[in-house]
Amino acid sequence: MNKRSFLSLLLAAVLAATAVLAGCGNGDSGKATVRIGEVTRSLFYAPEYVAIEKGFFEEEGLNVELTTTPGGDKTMTALLSNVIDVALVGSETSIYVYQQGTDDPIINFAQLTQTDGTFLVAREADDSFDWNSLKGSVFLGQRVGGMPQMAGEFTLKKYGIDPKADLELIQNVDFANIAAAFASGTGDYVQLFEPTASIFEKEGQGHVVASFGAESGHLPYTVFMAKQSYINKNKKTVQSFTNAIHKAQLWVEANDAEAIADAVLPYFENVDRDILVSSIDRYKQQGSFAADPIIDEAEWNNLLDVITSAGELDKRTEHHELVDTSYAEEAIEAVK
Repeated sequence: MNKRSFLSLLLAAVLAATAVLAGCGNGDSGKATVRIGEVTRSLFYAPEYVAIEKGFFEEEGLNVELTTTPGGDKTMTALLSNVIDVALVGSETSIYVYQQGTDDPIINFAQLTQTDGTFLVAREADDSFDWNSLKGSVFLGQRVGGMPQMAGEFTLKKYGIDPKADLELIQNVDFANIAAAFASGTGDYVQLFEPTASIFEKEGQGHVVASFGAESGHLPYTVFMAKQSYINKNKKTVQSFTNAIHKAQLWVEANDAEAIADAVLPYFENVDRDILVSSIDRYKQQGSFAADPIIDEAEWNNLLDVITSAGELDKRTEHHELVDTSYAEEAIEAVK
């Protein structure tokens, strides 16, 4: 999400007629209810669905209501206006809000994924792929200001490729239409998430030749976050929530891609099981799923480097300003 969109986002949040007082509700079961807004429905978020399906939230005395709020802008608007309690979205969004000025910052408290989740897909298989092959090509990238695009550009620069001068970079295609645009003939290369990358390989429409996640390093890529005011009022609930996420992380780490695919099948009814398995295995192999919920300072600094390289950061927002690791640290002790 581009930081320049946040001024209007903040105004929309303030004016939202649906705004309600921050805090957990309690359902008929007596369990605290946490409303989660995920930025998209993605296999990348498999541990979140595992936490629901394996009953880890329930074990922690929580009832969760999961809503997909497509796009960083919509997710943060929902969080700022108290339509949701917790957002699952990229950490860069909390930085953009903070730098617009706020008395109630968005605090990152539990990490779910720790790498970029996109892959470089070429039209032809290339077992000896060299990044220099992209020079002079047409590259169908992701949205300006979003983490996939920033991680993509960061990787290109790492290999001495100027994304603005050394190739034709297409960034004006909506996220939902990127795969279709490539399938219809646009671009020599495309940046795709799973399971789309695996589907393209199965159908012979493209071939994964590199991973942006492997190349751009560890990042607090997708994180559970909440307003500081919400956390202050609901510390026990936030702790229980983080405990459940860590239980799911340990379960994902201990099980193979087939078992994980079976657990998350209800969330991807239109995707073939073999595609789910191959996609999850690819994410597991490159360490995309965080093994614990701690957002460490090295990852945060790498995130700042990526955003700065993309020209989307006015100044560095330090780890201690928007990250609270206490709940993650306590979860690791509690779930041993």
